Amino acid sequence: MADQIHDITVIGGGPTGLFAAFYAGMRSISCRIVDSLPELGGQLTALYPEKYIFDVGGFPKVLAKDLAASLIDQAMQFEPDIVLDEQVDDVEKIEGHFALHGAGGTYLTKTIVIAGGKGAFEPMPLRCPGYEEMMHRGIEYAVADPEVFRGKRVVVVGGGDSALDFVLMLKDVAASLTLVHRRDGWRAHEVTVQRMEEAVALGEIELHTFHEVREIQGESHVENVTIYENRTDEELRLGCDILLSCLGFKPNLGPVKKWGVEVAKNRIIVDQLMRTNIEGIYAAGDIVSYEGKLDLIASGFSEAAIAVNHAVRYIDPSARMNPGHSTNMKVFKK
Repeated sequence: MADQIHDITVIGGGPTGLFAAFYAGMRSISCRIVDSLPELGGQLTALYPEKYIFDVGGFPKVLAKDLAASLIDQAMQFEPDIVLDEQVDDVEKIEGHFALHGAGGTYLTKTIVIAGGKGAFEPMPLRCPGYEEMMHRGIEYAVADPEVFRGKRVVVVGGGDSALDFVLMLKDVAASLTLVHRRDGWRAHEVTVQRMEEAVALGEIELHTFHEVREIQGESHVENVTIYENRTDEELRLGCDILLSCLGFKPNLGPVKKWGVEVAKNRIIVDQLMRTNIEGIYAAGDIVSYEGKLDLIASGFSEAAIAVNHAVRYIDPSARMNPGHSTNMKVFKK
C-alpha cells in the first residue's frame, strides 16, 4: 500500500534494483520496488532480452531475459511490494522518513536506494533525411523478438557491442544483413568482433566500414537506405525493410535531478558506502559515480549489497553491518 512506511524503497527494477530488493529481504526488512517501466528487468527485458551476457559470475553465458527472470525469482522470494509504470517525480523528507510523490500516489519509506540504471534513455538519432518520417515505420533500436526480423532485409548501423551482438543474433534469421559503420574500429568485445569478421568472410554479413547513412527512403515504411563512403563521398543504395540504429542511448536522469542529490555528468555522486549527500538516500549501479567505478552488472550487485547494509544501519544503528554468510542465515531455513 502506498501509505505504508517501508524500510527501504528501491527505485529501479533492473538487475541492481532487484538484487537490492533481495538483499533487503535477506536482512529481514520491508522493501518496495518502484519502476517507470511496465515490467521488471530494466534494460535486460526492455532493450536486450535476446542478447547473451558473458560477464556475470556463475554463468558462462546467459540470455538477458533469462538473467532477468532469475533475478526476479530471487527478489520475489521475500515478497517486496512492486509498483510498476510509476515515475517518482519528487522526494520529500518529513518526520524522519521520506515521501515519494508519483502520479499513482505517495509512497512512504525510511530509506531510499536509487538503482535506476542510467535513468531514462533516448536513442541517439540518425541525423539524415527520412529519419523523422520513418520513425516507428521500419526504424528499430533493439531486438526484443528476433522473429520480427525473419525474412527481412536488415541494415544495422553502429560499431559497438549492441550493433555486433544484434548482427550475430540476426544473421541466420534475416533474408539479408548489412552492417554499416563510420570507421573500421570497433567498440565491442574482441571475441564478438572476431565472430563478426568470421561471418563476413563466410558471406553471412555484408560489411561497409567508413560508411554513414545519408538518407532513408520509403512511402509508408522503410524501403531503401542510401549510405555514403565518408572518405570519397561515393553513394550506395541498399534495399531495406528494417533499419536497426545502434548509435547508443543518451541517458537522462529526469526528475532525479530535482531531488537534491548531488549529480555530476548525469551520475549521482556517492561515497564508498554508497551514500549520497542526503542522509538516508543511497544509490547503486550504473547511475552512480565514484573513483574506480565500473559499469558492470557484477559491480551493481556489490554496490546494492553495500547500500542496503548501510541503509539497515541507518534505520537501526545497533544492527550488524556484516550480515554473515547466507548459508548460515535463519531466513533461508524456513
